[in-house]
Amino acid sequence: MGLKSYSVCVIGGGSAGVMAALRSVLNNDDCIVFPGTPKDKKRSRAFWVSKIENMPAHFAFKKGIEDPNREVINWINNSPFAERLTFKKNEGVKTISKCSDQSFHLISSKGESYYAKYVILCTGVMDVQPKINGSINPILPYANVQLADYCLRCDGHHSLGKNLTIIGNGDGAAWVCIMLKERYNCPSVTILTNGEKPKKLSDEVQSLVDLYGIEIKSESIIEVIGSPKEHNLVGYKLENGITLKSEFTFISLGMIVYNELAKQLGADIDKRGFVVTDSSGQSSIEGLFIAGDLRAGAKKQVYTAWDHAVDSADKINSLLRYKKRLEFLAKR
Repeated sequence: MGLKSYSVCVIGGGSAGVMAALRSVLNNDDCIVFPGTPKDKKRSRAFWVSKIENMPAHFAFKKGIEDPNREVINWINNSPFAERLTFKKNEGVKTISKCSDQSFHLISSKGESYYAKYVILCTGVMDVQPKINGSINPILPYANVQLADYCLRCDGHHSLGKNLTIIGNGDGAAWVCIMLKERYNCPSVTILTNGEKPKKLSDEVQSLVDLYGIEIKSESIIEVIGSPKEHNLVGYKLENGITLKSEFTFISLGMIVYNELAKQLGADIDKRGFVVTDSSGQSSIEGLFIAGDLRAGAKKQVYTAWDHAVDSADKINSLLRYKKRLEFLAKR
């Protein structure tokens, strides 16, 4: 091949990617990491996450994912395992393919070729944003200060005792309303379909919506009212002229799944776009492992991403050690 073949290639620089890199180098395996281009990073969940309040030891970080990840890479670079890590800052992977020897050929965002025996794909997901007057920009300042959130496990507690709105439609959005109403006693709960015709709810969901007095409004949102700098959300102005009071918003519009590289290799994907794996994270493509939000059937949490990454890195290490063992025995 002419170029060095790394033992492990990690694609993605979020929680799963950094933990996969850490575990790989601590296992004493050569690891190359492509954290993504600046454009990739802006499309990632990690970029938009500020505080993390549902995990021990993360409360003091100003950027709940990026700051600890940066600390990890700095620690590796100053550790006895520094030579095991090749970190391709601001670089992603454009294409991936299998070689005849079952290793992987990767072409980076800079057009350069790399080879790896195993790949841990950690490209993750992004939440779909609501469009207001044709743009996602009006909601983003509120998302940046956790007045508009996406993950119930991460941020549901922010709705405690507040007048709540959910931007979404159908049973999924309604279940978010029901859970938050039951868990945090929100005085008022309203679903905003933002110009979409409300979907028919299942009988169970409709009965709970009626029980809790959850309103559904289908008018388009034309303005967000509040002051993100003062950490204040007042409400939404709707196209019918009504101003709806809201102190906190959950956005329940689904996810964009970054599965393009898995698709290039023909990996099995479920109906929502997540990559199907075995218990160690190996996909239907031998040698391709999936960690973090991209993996099917798993919680979309930092701690599950870490667990996925450790499982995959340890499985890869066991495979590498097994091959070395066979080579050693063959020489005796």
